[in-house]
Formats: sequence, structure tokens, C-alpha cells
Amino acid sequence: MAKNIKDTLLSTLVNGPEILNEIEVLKKTEADKIKHKNLANDIVYKLHKPLNLCVNEIIDTHKKAKIIRFNSVDGYLPPFEAGQYMNIFTEIEGVRTSRPYSISSQPSNRAYYEITVARGRDGFVSDYFLDDVKVGDKFEAVGPAGVFVYQKVFHSKKALYLAGGSGITPFLSMVREALSTNIDRDMVMLYGCTTEDAALYLEEFRDLEKRYNNFKCIFVSSNPTPEYTGETGFMTKELIERLVPDFMDRTSYICGPQIMNDFVVKELTALNVPKKQIRREMFGAKKDITCEEGWPKDLTGEEIFKVKVGEKTIEAKASESLLTSLERNNIFVNVCCRSGECSLCRVKLVSGKVYLSKGALLRKADEKYGYIHSCKSYPISDMEIML
Repeated sequence: MAKNIKDTLLSTLVNGPEILNEIEVLKKTEADKIKHKNLANDIVYKLHKPLNLCVNEIIDTHKKAKIIRFNSVDGYLPPFEAGQYMNIFTEIEGVRTSRPYSISSQPSNRAYYEITVARGRDGFVSDYFLDDVKVGDKFEAVGPAGVFVYQKVFHSKKALYLAGGSGITPFLSMVREALSTNIDRDMVMLYGCTTEDAALYLEEFRDLEKRYNNFKCIFVSSNPTPEYTGETGFMTKELIERLVPDFMDRTSYICGPQIMNDFVVKELTALNVPKKQIRREMFGAKKDITCEEGWPKDLTGEEIFKVKVGEKTIEAKASESLLTSLERNNIFVNVCCRSGECSLCRVKLVSGKVYLSKGALLRKADEKYGYIHSCKSYPISDMEIML
């Protein structure tokens, strides 16, 4: 039988033949449930409806971070893929805002969603979660979402995880899932943090390394204590080449602060790793956007500009994202990733200028018709937007 275009394309990819075989098996063994009346709509609604969550357990890691577990108020938690996140909404001091958190629990466990919240500098939401949230508190969330996942069709079964600080959380879900369900993966992790004492989940990773021969965790300390004897420094190309000699055979996944993320991409590029083999999870813009390359040199970030939104005019600080300024003024914008990838927070720039931070994935249609990602846009003049 002649192949259709989809089958032809799939057959050329890394794991294409295996996927095609699985599709044929499923066609023979699974009923086509989508044909049932209204079932497709019911499934889609369950997957994408707002989540009503309740905190059922809080665990202090004693490393300036807490593990928070959520149950569903409605009794149902949608499935997710290891590496995805959920965006949690909350109201703090009269400001309704949200933050995306990677789900660190594994997909095969749907009794609860687990996130890890670390204390950050000037952490408006993280401080609230760490200091004020208690068992029984209820939240609304959107998710699961995100594409920082293992794509079976075109990713290698051999993975290189490059984690920095609290960027370890999506990898926790990936490792837990692959090892506990005996998935055919070969995983090497380079985990960078200031010290061993500050590293989240390091004890669990080292225990898993001892129990499974397809997982290896190498810790790299950027500020080692005198008694530390392990790897030190940063994730340079020399370190990657020495510790993971088969790096070219692996799909590389990077998660950590923006400065670490950018640094590691440059090092992998210097090693001639193809762009298609590098996957990144973004952590939002720089804490101090005025330090980003490209920021207007004549602005300090303290300037206040007027932003017209419909019949309302608000004040917005240059160094604060447009999304945050809108939230501070109780103007709701749909949002999920807060990192310039999901496109939900787009608004139309009617007049004026913004500084667009690195990492915003604007579509050509957005550029053509004047839409911007409010989470990555910073006002640099008086302006008008349309929601």
C-alpha cells in the first residue's frame, strides 16, 4: 500500500519507524473513541478547563524552598507530560497575578500535582507561597502546558540534562517518570548550583543513580566550600566535552536562570551541537532588564510612562513588564508561561514604543499587525494598547 505524506515524513525521523509501528498496533487494538457523540468535546474540556486546586501538603526542604502538593477540588487532574508546567493564579495585596511552576511530580502519579517554590530576590509571589500559603488554601490554575518535553518522534533516546539552581524541577519529573516506568532512556545530568547544601533533590538524584544504570548525575559547584571535592565552575564546553564525551549523540535540555540558559547555549553551539538538538525552558526575563544587551542607553529603568488601555490610562515603570503593570492596575490579561512563548498575553500596540526582551517568540502575523507579548515588553515611551 502506498504511503501517505504523513507516514513518509514520519519514516524519515529518528524514531519514525518505531512510531509508525505503534500507530498500526493501536489501530488494531483501540476503538476510535473520538467517533462517539460529544466525547471529543468532553475530553478537550477536561484537558483545558481552569483547574481548581487545594493545597494538601507542604514540605520544607530547609534549602530556602518548599515542596507544595495540590489536590483537585473537583476530583480530576488532567494528564501531563514530564517537563510541563502549570500557571497558578493568586491575589496578593489586592493584585491578581500568576506564576508558572514546573510540575515536579511524575505523570504516572495523578493523585496530586507537586511544585517546588524557591525563594528569589524580590520574589513577590515566591515569598507569598513560602511565607503565607498553608494547607487548605485554594488556587485557580491553567495547565498543564509547555513543550519542554521528550518528543519521541525526533528526540534521541539519549538525553543530556543541563540544570541550574531551581531549574532542576522539570528534570525531576523527567527522571522519576523514565526510571519508575522503565522507559528506554539513557540520561546524563549536569546539575549546577552554588553549593551541595543549596542543591534541591541532590540526595534523591544520587540515590537514583545508584539504583539505575541508565541515569547519571554530576553535580557542579559554582561556589564550592573548602571541603568540597567534586566538579567546580560553570558548564563550559570543556567541562561538557570531558564529562559527557558522547554529547553529540544526545538531545540537550537546558533549564535554569536566563544568564545560565544563554551561557550554556553558547557553549553547546561552540561544540557544534546542532540547534535542533538543543531544547530550552525559559525562566522569564532578566531580574534587572536594564542590564540586558539592547536596552536603551538613555533610560535608567526608573522612568514612568502613561499607558492608555481603552478608556483607562495607567502609569507603568520602564523596568517593569507591561503585563505586571497591567496586573498592578487590576487589568486582566490572559496568561500562561510569562516567558514569551505561549502567546496568550499578546496585546496590540496601537501607538508608542516598547523594549522587547530576548526570548519572545513573536509570530510573523504578530509582527505584521502590531501585536506584542506583554510579559516580555517594557514601556519606553507613552503608549496605547488594545487588549
